[in-house]
This record gives sequence, structure tokens and C-alpha cells, in this order.
Amino acid sequence: MGLIAAGTLVGIFVGAPVGGWAADKFGRKPVLTVDMGLFVLVSAVQFFTDSAWELLLVRLAMGVAIGVQYSMGAPLLSEFAPDRLRGRLLGLTLVTWYVGFMVAFLVGHLLIDARIGWRVTLATTIVIALPLFLGQIGLPESPRWLWNQGRRDEALGVSRRYLLENTADVEHEDTRAGSFGMLFSRRYWRTTLFTSGFWFCAVTPYFAIATFADSVLADYGLSGGIAGGIGLSALSVAGVVVMMLLIDRAGRRALVVPTQWLCTIFLAVIGLWVGAPPMVVLALFLAFSFFTVIYGGMTNIYPAEVFPTEIRGIGMGFAVAVSRVGAALGTFLLPWSMANLGTTISMLIAAGIAGTGAALSQWLAPETKGKSLTEASAGIS
Repeated sequence: MGLIAAGTLVGIFVGAPVGGWAADKFGRKPVLTVDMGLFVLVSAVQFFTDSAWELLLVRLAMGVAIGVQYSMGAPLLSEFAPDRLRGRLLGLTLVTWYVGFMVAFLVGHLLIDARIGWRVTLATTIVIALPLFLGQIGLPESPRWLWNQGRRDEALGVSRRYLLENTADVEHEDTRAGSFGMLFSRRYWRTTLFTSGFWFCAVTPYFAIATFADSVLADYGLSGGIAGGIGLSALSVAGVVVMMLLIDRAGRRALVVPTQWLCTIFLAVIGLWVGAPPMVVLALFLAFSFFTVIYGGMTNIYPAEVFPTEIRGIGMGFAVAVSRVGAALGTFLLPWSMANLGTTISMLIAAGIAGTGAALSQWLAPETKGKSLTEASAGIS
């Protein structure tokens, strides 16, 4: 069960860098169309699987499609968003992600309780995938990507029609070709280290605890079930809404650094306070669920801002791939860790990972509030 749950995350590990490379080379729009078509196809194929291994392969393919979208969705939006609203618009996409996570948890419980079968339950993803595939038809290509490719007349035409205030900044784009090696160049290695390391440390504890929230709460003698899962998800939604409302006011660093240290403390207290009252443990888990998404939401925003257009896709894809290693490890290993190492060691490991991310952000996290994409992607010094 853990392997199937992690299968999609492993697929993202492959799809994200490949999709980022393709989006930088062939354009955001055509890659998005092909990717959404693939997701519709594999969503339907889930209904026809007959074994656990077939399901694992299908979920891997679905992960590839999700990874491609990860690597280009936020970059595409950032290339159209006004500087003063970019954080909130990118944050809004994350609000929908966390709402979707909560709805999926609820719908999954209801469908399982209705005994309609696991094939139908999983294949319901097509209900959302198909309208999204149809909805992306007619979207314009990124003017920044067009300018980077030397297609200046097309870029100016798109920017004048769709951009509110970034038209002039499009003309500051370089026309050089990007490459994977640029991620590790003297100018951008810190950017690559921060985005990928920060993302890894943010999602590893989150995916582990969120995916197995029922099991974790049950091990502390707390009632899980649908109420516990929905409650944790609702707090996550509240946290990401707060992030969206504050990001263009308080700035990125103010939301990233302190919240990571707080979550490190929450997890450490859970691990060290053996025999803590159940209500205290529950309160700490709820606090973790709230604050972790405030900085966790930034994982999808920073890479879309701090990489230049020529490597924005591959930079995002690389960061996603590194993060999915952590997400897959957290999802796959937490049940084993809880059973073999115990809750104390498991929570302290999670705290150590969160603390590493906090230290990395303390060192490298840039402030991109109010900056144009050209300014934000100048490289972390």
C-alpha cells in the first residue's frame, strides 16, 4: 500500500525535470496540452487495472503527467502575473491544491463507504481531468518564452493583449538558450540548492504525516477517521489562505523562515515528550498542520520567481524532482518507522529534516516581493 501511494510521487520525480526541459525548449503551451491529454488517458486506464503491479505502473504514469504540470504550471502563471499580485495569484493556485486535497480525502472516504470498488474510486480523477484538458485549449503562449526564443513580434503581441503592467519587463529578457548545466553554474548554484533543498525538507514531514494522518493520530490514542483527516486538511487550507493574503504584504522571508523553526519545535516536542496528554499532542499536530503549509506553499512560488526564463522550467522541474524523493520517502517509510522505531524516533527524524530546511532558508531565502521577474531571477548572492 505504501509503494502504490508513493508510486505517483516517483513518477513526478521523472516527469518534472523532463517536463521542465520540454517547456523551456518547445514552449509552455504545447507541453501543457500533451500533458493534460496524458493525464486524462491514465485516469481512465485506472478503471481497467487487474493487479497491484498494473496499478503501480499506471500510478507511475500518472505521476509523470503530474510532474510535467508541476514544472510548468507555476512558471507559466508567474510569466503572466503582475509583479504586485504575483505572490497572491501563485498562492491562490495553492489554495485550490489544499482544498482539492481535503475534498479528495472526503470523497475517497465516501466512495469507499459506498462500496463502489477501488477501480471506480481511483478513476474518478477523470471527472476533473477532462474539463481541465478542454479548458486549456486557447490559452496563449508565454510572452517571456517567445521573447527568449527571438520571436519578438509574437511576444509583444501576447504581452500587449494579456499583461497589465509587465510589458516593458518582457523586453529585458535574454535571448540565450538555457541548459541543465546552468543550474549549477557560479551564478545559479545557490538558487538551485535553496529551491530544491528547501522543498525537500518542507514536503518530507508533511507528506508523511498528512498521508498517514489516521495512523499517526491512532498511535497516540486519538480518534482518527474522516473527522481527523478533514480537520487536519481544513487547518491546512486556513494556513495557505493566510499565506496567500500576506505574501505580497509581509514578503517571502517573513513567511518562510520563522514558520519552519516553529514546525521544527512542534515535531521535536511531540517526539521528546513521552507520555504527553493526548490533547497536547493533538494541539501540536494541529499547529504543525497550520504553519507547515504557510512555508510549504512557498515551495511552489520561489522556483517560479528566482530562475530566469531560459531555465525556469528545468529549474522548477529539478526542484520538484528532488522534493518528490523526500515526499516518496516520507510516504513509504513512515509506516515502517512508526512500527519499528517508534513514534519518538520518527517524530525526531521529522523534526531534524524540518530544522535543516529552516537553517537553509535562514541562509539563502531571498526576498522577491514587488520585484519584476527579471530582478527576482538575477541569482541568489
